[in-house]
Formats: sequence, structure tokens, C-alpha cells
Amino acid sequence: MAFEDYKTKQSVVVVYTGEGKGKTSASVGLMARALGNGWKVAFIQFIKHWEVGEHEFIYKIQPVFGNKLLFYKGGKGFYNAGELSAKDVTPAQHKKAAQDTYAKALTAATSGKFDLVICDEINNALKNKLITKAQLKKLMTTRSPKTSVCLTGRDFPQDLLPLADIATNMTKIRHHFDDKYLANKGIDF
Repeated sequence: MAFEDYKTKQSVVVVYTGEGKGKTSASVGLMARALGNGWKVAFIQFIKHWEVGEHEFIYKIQPVFGNKLLFYKGGKGFYNAGELSAKDVTPAQHKKAAQDTYAKALTAATSGKFDLVICDEINNALKNKLITKAQLKKLMTTRSPKTSVCLTGRDFPQDLLPLADIATNMTKIRHHFDDKYLANKGIDF
């Protein structure tokens, strides 16, 4: 097939999933590419409530991009993650935060105001039953025709893969956490 035989899509669904590192980093790279092309981007964070490197980066670039970049941090921290779980946060508070964050993401994706909506760690919210698979499917299928959506986090549902246009599985080969080393600032968060 010749190059001129290929078509373009007005928008796509991008999934970054898997056990390996790099899902959020890939979405931040996608955000940079979109902003660099003059797009309006909403970066919606589902889990991480503590300050991490990508938050600091977004805070610093927000004044440059003004209303072309919306950042919403709605998570309450890790849920059902053993010792890493958020302290003093009830399951009901986690669920409410995830539902509120989902509502922001759905509004952004269906409004037609954004070219790209990144839902960082939404797959984790689904795995932890803080949102439903029906909600994730709705986000993927009812978005504005001009709005691309990026979904990150572990354990993306296999049965929803046909709804994705681009899906990347980040495969862990080795990570020092398995040897009881904590995450490194600037590398892991």
C-alpha cells in the first residue's frame, strides 16, 4: 500500500498500560506534543494526590499555555496497595474522589473544548472498583468527535482494547522496588 492510500482520523483513543514504568511519562510526552501543536489539553489525574514531578512541571508550564492547559488533580492516593495505601482515607472517600474526577474527565472529553484529554491512572481507578467499566467505555465512546483521549494505568480491560486506536503495554523487565528499594524522585515520581 502506498503512503497516499493511508487516511487520517480526526481523533483517537490512546492507552498506556502494563506493569512497567513510563505510562504517566508517556502521557506527559503526549501532552507536550499536543501543546506544541497548539492543541487544548486537559490533564486529569486520578490517583496521585501528593506532589510529584509531573505536577510541578505542569504548574510551571501552565502560565505559558494559559487556557490551553487544564490540570485537575482529583486522587486521594493509592488504594488497596498495602503499606503504600493512603492513610486516613476511607474507601468511600476514595470512591467519591474517583467519581468526581471521572465527572471532570467526561465533561472535558464530551465538551468539544479540548483536543486531548489525558486521564492519568484511570485504569487503576477501574481496577480498584472506584469507577466502573461502563464508565470507562462511555468515556471512550461518547467523547467529542474532535477530542482524542489518553487512558493510563495498569490493567486496562482486554475486552475494551478494540475501542482503542493505539495501545501500548509497558512491560517491566526489572525494577529496583522488587529488591526493596523505594522509588527515586525524578525517576519514579
